[in-house]
Amino acid sequence: MISFRQKGDFSKLTRFLEKAKEAVRLGDLDKYGREGVAALASATPVDSGLTARSWHYKIENRKGSVAISFYNSNIQNGVPIAVILQYGHGTGTGGWVAGRDYINPAIQPIFDKIANEAWREVTAL
Repeated sequence: MISFRQKGDFSKLTRFLEKAKEAVRLGDLDKYGREGVAALASATPVDSGLTARSWHYKIENRKGSVAISFYNSNIQNGVPIAVILQYGHGTGTGGWVAGRDYINPAIQPIFDKIANEAWREVTAL
C-alpha cells in the first residue's frame, strides 16, 4: 500500500501523482498479466488441469485509471470451479470439502512487482 501525507499547497503532490499516472504503461501491465496467469495456473490445484489452463486476464482503462483483472473461465453447472477450490464447497452426499487459499499467495508477488516498479518509475522522474 502506498500512502501520501501533505500539508498546505497540494501542487507538489498533484505533480507527483500526474507523473505516477504516466509511469505505469499498458505494455508493462500486459507483462504482469502474463506473469499473473502463469502464477495462478501453477498454483491451481490440479485434478484434470482444466481450471489451471482456464486463467486469463483483462486490462481496462477506466476514467483515468488502469485496472488489471484476472478471470477463470472453467464453469461447471454455473459454478466457477476456481472459486470453490478457493473457498470450499459442499458435496452431493452432505459433506464439505474445505477450500485452499491458493489465489492470494500466487498473485500477491505479481501485485508487489507492479507496486515496486511503479514506485521506482515515479521516484526516478
